[in-house]
Amino acid sequence: MYVVVEREDVIRIPPEMLSEDIDNVLEQLAREKIEGKVYSFSREEVKDPAEVKYIIVLLLSMQKVGDGIIVPGDGAVYQKVRFRALAFHPELQEVVLGSVVDVLKFGAFLNLGPIDGLLHISQIIDDVIDVDTENKRLIGKESKKVLKVKDKLIAKIVALNINDANPRHSRIGLTMRQQGLGKIEWIEEMTKENKGG
Repeated sequence: MYVVVEREDVIRIPPEMLSEDIDNVLEQLAREKIEGKVYSFSREEVKDPAEVKYIIVLLLSMQKVGDGIIVPGDGAVYQKVRFRALAFHPELQEVVLGSVVDVLKFGAFLNLGPIDGLLHISQIIDDVIDVDTENKRLIGKESKKVLKVKDKLIAKIVALNINDANPRHSRIGLTMRQQGLGKIEWIEEMTKENKGG
């Protein structure tokens, strides 16, 4: 799920950048530090019973909070900022739309925005699946359904472990073995069949 969040952080402006336009430098350094990182919010901040982790996708706005502080012996300025950002927060049992970005012998990886999720071969369809690694395809033995790179899918998150240090290494397990989930074309075909035409 995508949400807009607000947070404060401190940005280090190195001494060699202090002669440049400080607002531009601050924005550039804030983007480098904040975008793509995981921020945890306490339950009071987001009114949730547990700590919630968000992956910051895009810095929307930022403002300085007070004056910067110079640390003796460092020479850099440490500037506190308050920012608003677009963030991604995957949840267990959430239904997501993604594109296949890779096919391996054990399943397919789906891009969900800032991170990828794994659709294990056992969670694709109720059929024996042949793996064509050379052409990056998964093929149902009886159904002849094909899953390949760039296909759009609707899946459900069934396992979730966000890596704070490197969000790209988070583990998200997906399934398509429920009604209404699957490759977009499969869902459209099933809808037509159910309507009788």
